[in-house]
Amino acid sequence: SLARAGGAAGRLSVLGVLGEVVGIIDRMISRTLKVAWIAACLVLLACSPALDWREVRPPGTRLQALFPCKPTAQERKVRLAGQTVTLSLHACAAAGWTWGLAHADVVDPTLLGAALNELRSTAAANIGAPAAEPLPAQVPGATPHPASARMHLVGRRPDGQALQMQMAVFAHGTRVFQATVLGERASGEEATSFFGGLRFLP
Repeated sequence: SLARAGGAAGRLSVLGVLGEVVGIIDRMISRTLKVAWIAACLVLLACSPALDWREVRPPGTRLQALFPCKPTAQERKVRLAGQTVTLSLHACAAAGWTWGLAHADVVDPTLLGAALNELRSTAAANIGAPAAEPLPAQVPGATPHPASARMHLVGRRPDGQALQMQMAVFAHGTRVFQATVLGERASGEEATSFFGGLRFLP
């Protein structure tokens, strides 16, 4: 989890990569992150013992997620799929990676494809990543949609520093989600635990 020492600097460090984590969000988020509710801690034997895994259930959704650190949360009005929506974000940094989960309700089910594709394309563009072959996004309980996908992107920050991003975009009803792990090196078992912890409750 984020260290208490240098807390303000740590939050700004997380903020500096949020745009890369959630694609479009860098154009919309403020520079002040406010800590929101945190669900009870859940430790899984399959997860890395160096990470502090906890269960998180974003308000207003049926999604259950596992974060390896204590996320901060905020909401912003953003443009997505040609309309203004309220986008909610949970994000934190641990073990050299930034972990993020964003979601928004596009209301109109015909806009799901455009929204999911925009999340994918903008995330890739933000780190200068070439097109990658999408894989199926396997999230139990998610609404099936052909634009849902899981991807591994390799790009760079503006200063030339190498970045690797694993992401999944998926839908539930009329709400779109983007889950992301971002860092200088590829994450293996940790990313598997993060994405494998995503599921929708009945």
